[in-house]
Amino acid sequence: MSIRIIEGGVTAARGFQAASCDAGIKYRSRPDMAMIFSDSPCVFAGTFTSNVVKAAPVLWDRDLLRSGAPVRAVVINAGIANAATGETGLRLCRESAECAARDLGIDPSAVLLGSTGVIGPNLPMDRLSAGIHRLSSSLSSSLEAGTAASRAIMTTDTVNKEFAVAFDLPAAGGSGTVTVHLGGMSKGSGMIHPNMSTMLAYLTTDCAISREMLQRLTSAAVQDTFNMITVDGDTSTNDTLLVLAGGEAGNEPITVEGEASALFGEALEAVCRHLAIRMAGDGEGASHLIETRVLGADTKEHARLLAKSVVGSSLVKAMVFGRDANCGRILCALGYAGVDFDPAAIEVFMEDSRNQVCFYREGHVLDFDEEKALAILSGPEVRFVCDMKMGSGEATAWGCDLTYDYVKINGDYRT
Repeated sequence: MSIRIIEGGVTAARGFQAASCDAGIKYRSRPDMAMIFSDSPCVFAGTFTSNVVKAAPVLWDRDLLRSGAPVRAVVINAGIANAATGETGLRLCRESAECAARDLGIDPSAVLLGSTGVIGPNLPMDRLSAGIHRLSSSLSSSLEAGTAASRAIMTTDTVNKEFAVAFDLPAAGGSGTVTVHLGGMSKGSGMIHPNMSTMLAYLTTDCAISREMLQRLTSAAVQDTFNMITVDGDTSTNDTLLVLAGGEAGNEPITVEGEASALFGEALEAVCRHLAIRMAGDGEGASHLIETRVLGADTKEHARLLAKSVVGSSLVKAMVFGRDANCGRILCALGYAGVDFDPAAIEVFMEDSRNQVCFYREGHVLDFDEEKALAILSGPEVRFVCDMKMGSGEATAWGCDLTYDYVKINGDYRT
């Protein structure tokens, strides 16, 4: 049973609606609030920032996850992070959930929250509540509504990020199969160096699955997707990944490990990977997506460390921006990753879809074709392959180059 790419994002799954609006939270004349709503109660899974300084909506969502209660809605705002706001921030979370609950006819404990933007300011509750009223009255299950929601949660993103897949699972009762849908949206462009998931990401599915299994598969999916991207080395206060499952597909509920759970996990990882790569390529001021694939490491975890060290290196980022094929930058990043290896044994390549250049082998930087290397570095995507010659551990990480525009964007982000 294969996984098929389909149109849409958070409204691709049966039973989910979305809405967006211009609430004037921080931005003017652009959508800055979004809502996801499920026609039926959902089990949900989540992962959150490892930053000790956690935003109020992260604390709110984490408490709801621990409670195990079903949820129906997610309310998200862009522009103000509601982080470092103390008791006031938590009170605003409660008031936001109560406002949405009244409009939607549900319990406040069924409302998840997300915020992204400037750290420090308090959310303007009058504009927030007005936005919630507008969102609640304009919900739609159309694919267009899902796409509009993905645009409304953007901050410094230059493009919206959404993706959806479909696959077949055994029908409830054991007669034939049914089609299950899984879609999502995310935002992220700066302050991205996750150690759990990402900036903000919301996935929806009509699959029937237990809460425990959904959490297990979600935690596994982030390890080789959202946890393998970096833009600037900063882990946000607001990082949140939520996966909502409404169960309307009619499949045999997934409660134990087996073929069905494996296929759902594969689909979940595919959606997470697509959204993660899109965020890495849309890093603030970025002009190149950088991919580093590590082969032949002694363990999977060491492969992850090595790959992330390369894409996270400021000097590697600057090298790609300057289109300067300086192999020393790659070697240096591998060397300080915290993994022991034999420098005389490894090979390092640079490639794109058309060309490949080997510029390090058997302990020496090679004489390589500078024109071919320049051609690779001039494209929108640059891939490094590092063969450690130690074992079977493999991992891939994604990042972006470091440009002048990154400093410009973040030099006046607040003002």
